[in-house]
Amino acid sequence: MKNVKVMDERSPRIVIVGAGWAGLGAAHHLAKQGYDVTLLEAGAYPGGLVAGWKTPGGRSIEAGIHGFWYPYRNIFSLVDQLGLKPFTPWTRSSQYSPVGLEVESPIFQDLPRLPTPLGTFLYTQFKRLPLRDRLSALPLLYALIDFDNSDAAWRRYDSVTARELFKDFGVSARLYRESFEPMLLVGLFAPGEQCSAAAALGMLYYFILAHQPDFDVVWCRGTVGEMIFRPWVQQIEQAGGKVLTQRRVSNVRLDSRGQATGVVCGDEVFDADAVIFAVGVTGMQKIVSGSPTLRNRREFRDLMNLSAIDVMATRLWFDRKIEIPRPSNACFGFQATTGWTFFDLNALHDEFRDEPGTVVEADFYHANQFLPLSDTEIVPLVQRDLATCIPAFHEAKVIDSGVVRLPRAVTHFAPGSYRYLLPAETSISNLFMSGDWVVTRHGSWSQEKAYVTGLEAANLAIAQLERGTPATILPVEPDEPHIQTMRSLNQSLRNWGQSILPNFWLP
Repeated sequence: MKNVKVMDERSPRIVIVGAGWAGLGAAHHLAKQGYDVTLLEAGAYPGGLVAGWKTPGGRSIEAGIHGFWYPYRNIFSLVDQLGLKPFTPWTRSSQYSPVGLEVESPIFQDLPRLPTPLGTFLYTQFKRLPLRDRLSALPLLYALIDFDNSDAAWRRYDSVTARELFKDFGVSARLYRESFEPMLLVGLFAPGEQCSAAAALGMLYYFILAHQPDFDVVWCRGTVGEMIFRPWVQQIEQAGGKVLTQRRVSNVRLDSRGQATGVVCGDEVFDADAVIFAVGVTGMQKIVSGSPTLRNRREFRDLMNLSAIDVMATRLWFDRKIEIPRPSNACFGFQATTGWTFFDLNALHDEFRDEPGTVVEADFYHANQFLPLSDTEIVPLVQRDLATCIPAFHEAKVIDSGVVRLPRAVTHFAPGSYRYLLPAETSISNLFMSGDWVVTRHGSWSQEKAYVTGLEAANLAIAQLERGTPATILPVEPDEPHIQTMRSLNQSLRNWGQSILPNFWLP
């Protein structure tokens, strides 16, 4: 086994595992602070599941389309710092069921701003959902007030399913079926009975309900790998960082004090003064299973209690132009436990803007029943569902296609999972965690959360090694004044109740 000496011995050496949003974020900041940074990626390309690539025929493909929502303050700031302009304008979206068009969303920031959550309910254009059903959501406002993203709130709501939560607060069956569950299927990637109520409240509040414009979204004008990650990696390398692909971690070396001294990849050892893990749940479980060091620690063994969800991404090229009213669309009701989205890539991606036919991306979440099928079996099913939404797809011919299967690809925030999620700091004092599944009080979700936790891990390393300036992390936009007031009052009442009543009830 050979030791790999990484750059300048006089600089503290930091090894980062995983080259997605979290790992690249940590590597970028630490390299700029003069650290000797090595970033290890198991795959062939930096970017993890977000990276795109070319097919043998030269067509672009990626592992699903990823939106960038209004609250992604840190990612938007990063892109500005990198000098990139990768995004579309703000776009409108639609929602379909097998019956047809159900919902159209405006660009909320263009409308007069109303106190949350009034703008979300009044400006969203529901085509069929009666007002009485929409009003049945009002009692749920208490749960949104009570869930303040604190550790206590997570523990209070995490053991309850999202479906139980909505039922207990009197949400109508139709509102749940046609609004809330579709949000869960494309936001948490699972049906409500399989989602933590805490995760559901956190996700819904961050993306939709905290502030009127939060649901506004832009998209990358090409693959994220090509338009953001590749120039980002170049800047990391220019700052002195080293990015190595096809390196699978097999162990972590500790010294006699229990501190990490190196990361093992087969016959290579990368010396380290600090280590940052920035991989998904499934990748981390594989590392723990193969690492004698990590699997001997309970906190890492407990990660095996977490689960992940299958995703399938498809890209279809059609022989003719088809009018798709909105560039991004979510769908529900086609399969009981599967949500899916489809995107007009002629409108979103520069590469396909002048394509003579139509290029559509259709991504399926909780797609376990599709993965055993062959590509030739999957493509007609996708075209059938597209045609149910937009009939013109019936007559079109698929002239090319790509299917990407992603087993256990995204985090499953199942009921009871919070107790097994790791914080950024671990029992190994110089080994830190990051990723969209790591516990943080920041309040963000998805790609923004992954990037933020990468910066948080970098800041912990800086604090320990006492070199450099911490990264600036933009907080989420503060709660609106009436929400702050209600949360303060609610917490006072909780504290008062706990002071006079015995605490013997289940949380």
